[in-house]
Formats: sequence, C-alpha cells, structure tokens
Amino acid sequence: MGQIKVTKTPIEGLYVIEPTVHGDERGYFVETYNQRDMHEAGLDMVFVQDNQSMSKKGVLRGLHFQKQYPQGKLVRAIRGAVFDVAVDLRPGSDTYGQWFGVELTEENCKQFYVSPGFAHGYLVLSDVAEFCYKVTDFYHPGDEGGLAWNDPAVGIKWPQVQGDYPGSGSAAGYHLADGTGLTLNERDQNFPTLEQLASGR
Repeated sequence: MGQIKVTKTPIEGLYVIEPTVHGDERGYFVETYNQRDMHEAGLDMVFVQDNQSMSKKGVLRGLHFQKQYPQGKLVRAIRGAVFDVAVDLRPGSDTYGQWFGVELTEENCKQFYVSPGFAHGYLVLSDVAEFCYKVTDFYHPGDEGGLAWNDPAVGIKWPQVQGDYPGSGSAAGYHLADGTGLTLNERDQNFPTLEQLASGR
C-alpha cells in the first residue's frame, strides 16, 4: 500500500482520496485507481461503469440520487476545478440531511468517494471542467431522483455563489462572485426540498 491516502469525513460513507503523484521535469504520473490499495484501505466497492462530462463555469449539476439502484461514485476532476457535494439521504442515519463538500481540481488530484444513499452534485468553478467518475451500478433509465441544490434546511455553502433563496430550486437571481450566472437544467431546478422528499411530495 502507500499509493493512496484515504481520509474519512465527518459523515460515515464519504471519503476523500489522495493518490500519490510522481512528478518530474517531464510532467507527472498517477495511478487513478488501484483495487488492491482501495481494498487495503477498507474500501471494497466494485465499479461497473466509467462516466465523463464536460461543463462550463457556473454549471451546477445535481443534486442527484438513484431510487431503486443506488450507486456508489468515485469522482474526480481531470481538467479545471469543481466543488463536489454529497448529502446524506439514508433513512435512520445519524447524519441524515447533512452535507459534505470538497474542491476537486486537476492540480490537487483529489478524489471523492460517495457511498450509495447520498444525493450528489457539483458546481464548476473554472472556465471549463472535465469530470470523471466510476460507479458501482449501471445506469437505469427513470431511476433518478433529486434534491433541491439550495434547500435552506440542508444549507450547502456553495463557494462563490451569491443570491437569495427564491423558495424553489430555481437558479434565477443567483450568480458567482465574478458575475457568472448559475446554469442548471430545468429538471434540476424543480427538485424537491428535503422536507418534501421525506413526505413523498
């Protein structure tokens, strides 16, 4: 072992993973995933699919979760910078409704493992970001649910985001500190709050 550093977060099931980066005058080399090292660190998940997306500054994707086929996700930014967030939605959890966030950049090479049972999303902080993630279950059409990204009861502190809660997940009136507007798709702007989710509304 020794190729990765695994840090537990205050919320059980969320881990920040820092691989060893070998750099010299030519550039760098890093093992982005090693099953043996992960198992030795106590992380025994099995991944079945890799995904990649590209987004522009101010894009916020989330907060997403799977209803019947929950996925564990190992996420990282291979270009640019994002603020990545997970919210605990596990029934009976001592930290239900709590969130944890971490900045993932191409420079810090950090990864974030989000266990099944969390809502997940990220905000792009750089001009462009490319985001990669490994998942523990396949994509199932129609299985995705969501949580409002700006629910005041959850209280996520998105870096650089300014604006007042309009009573919904609408991005209207929100922007980054430099004036860049937030961009969310229509579906993500209509996700329920934690209270609505718990009550089945």
